Parts: sequence; C-alpha cells; structure tokens
Amino acid sequence: MVMESGSGFNSVPSASGIDKSRVLDVKPLRTLVPVFPSNSEAPPFVCAPPMGPFPSGVSPFYPFSGPVAPNPAPDLNRQTTFHTPAAPLRSFRAPMSNGESDLGVVDGGGESVDGQKRSRPRKPRPSQQQSRGRKNQDLDFTLSVDENNFVVGVSLSERDDGNREVVNSIEMRFDALRRRLSQLEDAKESPSGAIRRPDLKAGNILMTKGVRTNMRKRIGAVPGVEIGDIFYFRMELCLLGLHAPSMAGIDYMTVKGDAEDEPLAVSIVSSGGYDDATEDKDVLVYSGHGGSIGKDKQASDQKLERGNLALDRSSRRGNEVRVIRGMKDPMSQTGKVYVYDGLYTIQEAWVERAKSGCNTFKYKFVRLPGQPSAFDVWKSVERWKEGISSRRGLILPDLTSGAESQPVCLVNDFDEERGPAYFTYIPTAKYSKSFKLTHPSDGCNCSNACKPGNLNCSCIRKNDGNFPYTSNGILVCRQPLVYECGPSCSCSPNCKNRVSQTGLKVRLEVFKTKDRGWALRSWDPIRAGTFICEYAGEVVDKVRSFEEGENDDYVFDTTRVYEPFKWNYEPGLVEEDSSIEISEEYNIPSPLVISAKTAGNVARFMNHSCYPNVFWQPIISEHGGENFLRIGFYAMRHIPPMTELTYDYGISRIDDVHGTPPQRKKKCLCGAPRCRGYFG
Repeated sequence: MVMESGSGFNSVPSASGIDKSRVLDVKPLRTLVPVFPSNSEAPPFVCAPPMGPFPSGVSPFYPFSGPVAPNPAPDLNRQTTFHTPAAPLRSFRAPMSNGESDLGVVDGGGESVDGQKRSRPRKPRPSQQQSRGRKNQDLDFTLSVDENNFVVGVSLSERDDGNREVVNSIEMRFDALRRRLSQLEDAKESPSGAIRRPDLKAGNILMTKGVRTNMRKRIGAVPGVEIGDIFYFRMELCLLGLHAPSMAGIDYMTVKGDAEDEPLAVSIVSSGGYDDATEDKDVLVYSGHGGSIGKDKQASDQKLERGNLALDRSSRRGNEVRVIRGMKDPMSQTGKVYVYDGLYTIQEAWVERAKSGCNTFKYKFVRLPGQPSAFDVWKSVERWKEGISSRRGLILPDLTSGAESQPVCLVNDFDEERGPAYFTYIPTAKYSKSFKLTHPSDGCNCSNACKPGNLNCSCIRKNDGNFPYTSNGILVCRQPLVYECGPSCSCSPNCKNRVSQTGLKVRLEVFKTKDRGWALRSWDPIRAGTFICEYAGEVVDKVRSFEEGENDDYVFDTTRVYEPFKWNYEPGLVEEDSSIEISEEYNIPSPLVISAKTAGNVARFMNHSCYPNVFWQPIISEHGGENFLRIGFYAMRHIPPMTELTYDYGISRIDDVHGTPPQRKKKCLCGAPRCRGYFG
C-alpha cells in the first residue's frame, strides 16, 4: 500500500518537508545501561515497578524491580514446575536458547537490570529474508497434568517456550486467581477512593511462583500465542512473554550489530494514549513515547532514546515487531481489550510537530502479508452494529423475534441453505406442571440489592458465604450449585446475584459451518466467567429422553459423563487452607434433561468440542415456594469476536433400568488436538 502525503491520518509527510537526518541519524548506544531522565527522582523507564499507586499487599515484581544478582550463564536444561515456588528467573532477557535473535547474537534485554554488559561468541548472522521465514522446530517439551487433565507444569529441554496448551493454562490460572482476589475485595469495606488492582496482585503472585512462559525475549512470534488472542489486563501479556513492560508501550532488546550493540523493538502496544493513526487494518502510524504533558510538567520534544531509539533501529533493520492493539471493551464504559494483531515491520520513521508544538516521533508499521487480520474482524463487527444490512450472508436480523434483550442474527455466507428446521424460540427452560424438582425453600430478605460479605443474606449463605459473582457480573468459581436470587427474594431486580436471569449479555449470531451444520458465535469479545446464555427447552423425564433420543439431536442431559477440567483458583496462592477448596463436581438434586428439538433458544446451536471454550453450570433459584434448576453457559476462557462457541456434550451412561442405551455416539469433527473421536 502506497500512502501519499495529505491523504489522511495514515499519510506520511514528504521527505522534503522535514530534515530527518537532523534527528534520526544518531549513532547507537554503546552501553546496555538504559538512558534515564536527568532528574534523579524520576523512576527508571522499565526496570522499576509499574507506575502505581499499588494497593495494599502488592509490591513491584520482577522484571520491573531490582536489584538482581549478576546474570549467570543460562541453564537451558532447567525444569520449571508451575506449582513449585522458584526464584525469579531471567525473564525477558535473551531471545532464543542459542543466544541468537533472528538478526544476530543477542546480549540481554533492552533494559539492563544490573548495568553489566555481557557478550557471547558471535555466530554468523542469517539474512533477513531467511530469518523471517525461520520456524521454531527444535521445541521439546513435557507437560505435567493432574487427574483432571489440567496442566500443572512444563519441562523444556531446549528452551523455556510454551505452546498453546501451556499458554491457555497460564491464562486460566491468572484469571481464576484474579477473580478470587476481586471477590475478596468486593466483600471488604474498602475506603472511599481506594485503588484496587487484583490483576496486579495476581500477576505478582504468579511471577513469584514462576507461573509464566516464554521467558526469553525474542523477535517474531511467541509460541502458543495466536493472532486474534485477546487479553483484558497488561499483566497477561507479561506472563505469556508477549510484551514485557506492564506500563510502557514499547518493548525492546539489545542485539549485536555489525559494529556496535543496538536496541531493536520486539513489540508495541497501541492503546490510545498517544495520537496514533489506527483505522487502517494493514497500516498503523505509531507515536513515540515521552514528551507528553504530565502532572506539573510541560510538553517537550520527544528524545531518541530507549524505546524510540529501538523503533528507529528496527525501521532500518526491518525486523518483525509484534503489534498489540488496545480496543474499546463493548461490555465496559472504560475498559479495554488488548488484541494481538500479528507481525509488522516499520517502513518509515519521521518527526512531526504535535498539537502541543513539540516534536513527536512517528513510525509507520505495515503488516506482513499472509497473516489473518484480527483488527479487521473488530472493524467489521463495528460496521455491522451500525447497520446490520451490511452483514454479508444475512438471512434474519433477529431470529428471536424480540424474545431476547439482544437480537441474534441468522447468517449463511457458506452455501445457499436458508435456515435450520423450524422451532419455537423460548428464552428459558419450560417446566411441566407435574415436574417438581426439590423441596420448597425461602428467598432472601435483603432490601435493595444483596451485598457481598453480608452473611445475613440467605442466598449468600447458601453459596458458602461467598457472593458467586464479581462486581461486574463475572462468575468467580464453578461449584456444585450456584444459588441465585429468585422472584420470591426481597432484593431488587437489578441485584447482581441474578446474572443469568437478565438475558443475553453479548451480541450473538447463528451461522452455517462447512461440516457441522449450524453453529453459534459472538460479535463481542467474551471475558472468562461471563454468562452467555442458558439452555432453554422443554424439561422432560429420563424415560422420555431415552425413547426419543434417537431422533432428538437437541438434548441436554445432566446425567451424561463429562470430561473433568480445573477452572477454579488454587487456595494456596491466596494463603487459604487447601481443605476449603471449592468442589468443581456438580451436585444436582435431581437429574435434569432438557429437549430443545421443538422449542429452545440459541444454546441449541452450540456445537460439541473435545476442547471447548464454554462450560455449563447448574443454577438454582426459588420461585413460588419451589426451587427451579436451570443450566447456564459461561466462558471458560477469553473468547475473541467471531470465534465459534462450543461445549462438551458428554457421553451417555449405561442406564441401570433400561440397560445399554441406544447407540448415540456420533463422529466428532471438532478438530481439537486431543479429540476423542466421538460424542453423545
């Protein structure tokens, strides 16, 4: 793509307009020691704690704190077990196990911790073209899993790299811990205006325990992280080795050049703090750091040092730089979602005068060809929300006919089929009058809304004294039963213990797949623990479900065998007694079978997967003197927009009364690495 001067926000000033050599033609730094402001009281750029303030109990964490002992030669055969506390590792220092980056021999991180310059024997540097196509083929790792197939450790014989399973495991452990810390904070009487950052505290704990991966800085892709992956906290980027600084937008490392050491950028985060041009899916005009107006500070010219110098050198070297874009969270007024958008190169760097009158560095990032565009997906969804008629393959703008709080469109951009077989849309499970589930019980007597930590609330007591959701409606833990407030409770309809009763939270669409019929996905990003929908349909008895099972592909049965998995936090990480760990085995008072063949909701379109991103949770609430059980679906991990939503269908048991049930096993087409080959 050629950008002409004056053609828009991605335009590049003409070379004749600015003397670039006056600023950019600077010799590289001759030391690994970072260049800091002259003010002795100013905090170091990265080798210091993130710019707080920190909540009580949170201290700076490695690699953002020091001092650190002089760096020994790395032990590449070291084993790291996630449950074993370990000393801080040389994280984010060296890129590859053989001491090389894709551009030459690497000599530590972009920002030296101990100020010592270290060197290794030079090796021949591959050409840039060869480097760009090189793949990491020498990864040799061993996973340690517990009885629930939950990854609890990884041993790597060649390098401290992760893979997809390790990355997902660390993300889930971080978010489980963060949710629990949020739950504990919500139950406290915090002083007005107190800053609470459970994400920083969770990151601090996991860093200390060594629960992290990809601990060596590198140029190029990060093992186990895929384009389009989303993150809700900068600490997640740190734990996965995608971007080391928890605050700064530029991450870099120092490499051996032909004549001298020089810094090279490895990743950037574009999150709206500067005047970046971000609307093009393939081109990003990124502003350098520094020079902005701060508290008791005046605007000043940006300096060609640290991250800015690294970006300049990368523009000359042409090395790949990971780009993470900060997008507005559609589920939050102020929140952001960080999207990994792949590898870019810097095609041009220049200086322009900002609105403040000071000089600002600009860098033109261009996406490498052949990569999927995560950013393009986000922009497409934005266009559809502005006018759904622009959605390609649209059949119906709302197949619920207004039954849901959010419209659900029906789309087929694959073939000519015009929709699934007819069914009646109902938003909740339908119980027959003769179906009595459990003994009557009473609702809570709370006025207004139930408050976390209030043990006088009978619904909270039923949840073992814990409010089941965080303040923003995220489920904290899987548990045998989640007790929600019901129609007979005295609390207000907006009580946060009614999450599953307030309709759809995300914008969904039903779409046609290549080989698995109709399926379900979301336009919005979905955070782990978010309620998605319930399984609606007609509640039937077990005998009827067996009689009609052969002809009913839309049955949810709580008596099936489901693959176990660990989702909850580990009590030891928050200094809790492990004996109080919440059970993740469901305790359903009576078998529940729901048929959505003739009447149901969007849940009937969710396909099976042996490695799902959604799980089901039994929810019970009181109404009319009886408890009614419903099945809610929640996000197992963060789910990017337009990703198919799947859950485990389970496997039928041998029935004690009727003998072996009819042969219901069906071939599984989920494509998961550990696919068991069948379901049902």
